[in-house]
Amino acid sequence: MQSKTAEAMGIKHDPVAVVLADEKPEKALQFKKGKQGCVMFMFANAARGRTAAFDAETCGCPGGAVGLGFGNAYHYFPGGIDCFSRFLSSGNTGWEKGEQVAQGLRDAAGEEFTDDFIYGERYKKSPELVEHWIEELPIRQIKTSYVLFEPLSQTDAGVKTPENVVFTVDADQLSALVILANYARKGRENVSIPWAAGCQNIGILPWYEAESENPRAVVGLTDISARKAMRKLLGREYLTFAVPWYMFLEMEESVEGSFLERPTWLSLQESKK
Repeated sequence: MQSKTAEAMGIKHDPVAVVLADEKPEKALQFKKGKQGCVMFMFANAARGRTAAFDAETCGCPGGAVGLGFGNAYHYFPGGIDCFSRFLSSGNTGWEKGEQVAQGLRDAAGEEFTDDFIYGERYKKSPELVEHWIEELPIRQIKTSYVLFEPLSQTDAGVKTPENVVFTVDADQLSALVILANYARKGRENVSIPWAAGCQNIGILPWYEAESENPRAVVGLTDISARKAMRKLLGREYLTFAVPWYMFLEMEESVEGSFLERPTWLSLQESKK
């Protein structure tokens, strides 16, 4: 399927269709069982034309499993949710359980992860705020075996309906997508920028939006850890824009006759040449 939106906006990378499936395509990229990795690294490969597959044991990390709908995998983080809450905030130094777990990590995990485990990523001010954030995440258990990232141009939506479509965009294109998301709708808040992991902003959060009466698009890649993982493959200038499937179809229908055909947008496009 080709996207009118991507074409009108001059989007460089193929939009990515996020598909739930019970079968894995034969040549799909997939992390090895137990291998650490960032889901967004696989997303970058999908934006560049490869299909990627994930199951409950090949999500790269607990946050990735949560983001792709494989339940509350934070329970399986080293030391459980207690240690994860400190990992994401102030660190695991200074309390007995955390320091015991840290001792076991020094040989098993990489230096960077161990340092973050001990001293904290500092993305939230306190463990209590992390716990509250986890409680608010729309964590779910999908009913299929796999989550697939497919280039939209290689997806036959008549055979399998994507859950959502994710654009990879620069600042001009993000601005245009925000306008287009609001173009045929009432109100001014048809786009959300939640604080979450990069994979959660293209997985469970747009899926959650899809279940509401007025679903919103979700801006992502505000997760600097994910940005670091993707930089070599995609560059440093991009954010993601995830759209629930039926909202994506609505936006596709809105392209013709919209601002995308008017001089202001066309001049921005021309200035990039």
